[in-house]
Amino acid sequence: MSLVVVQIGQCGNQIGQQLFEVVSMDGQSGRNESYGNTSQERFFSSSTNGVPVARAVLVDMEPKVISHTVSKAASSGRWRYGAQSAFCQKQGSGNNWANGFCVHGPRHEEAVMDLIQQEAEKCERLSGFVTMMSLAGGTGSGLGTFVTQCLRDRYPHSLILNHLTWPYGTGEIIVQNYNTMLTLSHLYQSSDALLIQENDIIHKICSQLMNIKQISFTDINKVIAHQLASVLQPAYTRNHGTEYGSNPLGDLLESLVTHPEYKLLGLMNIPQMSDTSLQFSTFTWPGLLKHLRQMLMANTKMEAGIDWRVKPPLGLPSGLLSAANVSQNKELRFNTSLANLLILRGKDVQEADAGLFKEQALYTSWMPVDSAFNIWRTPTSFNKYEKSATLVSNSQCLLKPLDSAVKKAWDMFASRAYVHQYTKHGISEEEFLDSFTTMEQVIASYSNLGL
Repeated sequence: MSLVVVQIGQCGNQIGQQLFEVVSMDGQSGRNESYGNTSQERFFSSSTNGVPVARAVLVDMEPKVISHTVSKAASSGRWRYGAQSAFCQKQGSGNNWANGFCVHGPRHEEAVMDLIQQEAEKCERLSGFVTMMSLAGGTGSGLGTFVTQCLRDRYPHSLILNHLTWPYGTGEIIVQNYNTMLTLSHLYQSSDALLIQENDIIHKICSQLMNIKQISFTDINKVIAHQLASVLQPAYTRNHGTEYGSNPLGDLLESLVTHPEYKLLGLMNIPQMSDTSLQFSTFTWPGLLKHLRQMLMANTKMEAGIDWRVKPPLGLPSGLLSAANVSQNKELRFNTSLANLLILRGKDVQEADAGLFKEQALYTSWMPVDSAFNIWRTPTSFNKYEKSATLVSNSQCLLKPLDSAVKKAWDMFASRAYVHQYTKHGISEEEFLDSFTTMEQVIASYSNLGL
């Protein structure tokens, strides 16, 4: 089954291009014909000149990024975007969520949705939509939210995964917390799952693991695309032990989104290192899985700086925790999970023992581990790594940045800072309050996982 990727705004388009670059190089590596064919069907359609065409729609309110993205893809020679797959205008959204959602969205709805329909109709079997966008700016967040709602209205039975890039905590734009809060609260109503990657974490990976001295957005986007592709590329799912899963979004969401109140997905991937370091490194499955499990428990989204003091809370026979254990849990910031999906790729993958992830203590008390944990495998190595492991986690891993963003947004809203910039485009103060209420409920639900 195929995916249609909808790239919205500068961030969405740049990461989308890097994603197709990664899956193109990985799928065409020639290591495994079945793997390559499945990847090809998932992400590309065929063309008359033999160059695969990305199953993508590009949307931005300014032409510069789309023009650069399309030409960069074409210059690779391995794949390209469709000739009629892009929509752009000459006026941006000014980093204003309301401008993207209330103005540009309704004004350009028909043109954008027609492009998406054309792309969807090219798929023999549609698995769903992956919408790529930033949480900070106006076009990605505001227009991206509007397009997601339109997708839900027009394709009520199709799956929608929103890939969201979380802005730097120090601030990219002054109203980014408004934009983040409004985006998340609205997407919670229309999306099936929100897969979030944080710029601060990716920046640290580039600096500390990849040894990049002058970090650019291209460097960051490459790491994000590598991690995302490690999830979306073909793998043997639990129900298809010797065949690649045919429904990428269906398999992913069935494994991870077991309750409509819990839609936030975090991502951890190891190993990640520079080419120079990789030449002198060897990896074992026990070593990789031990590190990944500790990253999960300590909520460390990169291999450097893992807190090894964090241990699973000692559950009672009933699965309940004592008051002392709950206290210790909070003090060490143990990351309680609702569901985890482990994806293993590479040599001797069938020998990897994932028993460490099957402890009930890792999960909330009301979710049995048999339902909470799934594993996918493929003997085909991914990208440049002989062995690699990815963990997609529906857990408390995003609670801290979420709580921080909502609090900062509320502090600004309490003094009505910049609110007029939103109300003039059609967002009322009541809609702000509704969004705060939605996000406070999400925060409360995830906070209660550890009780």
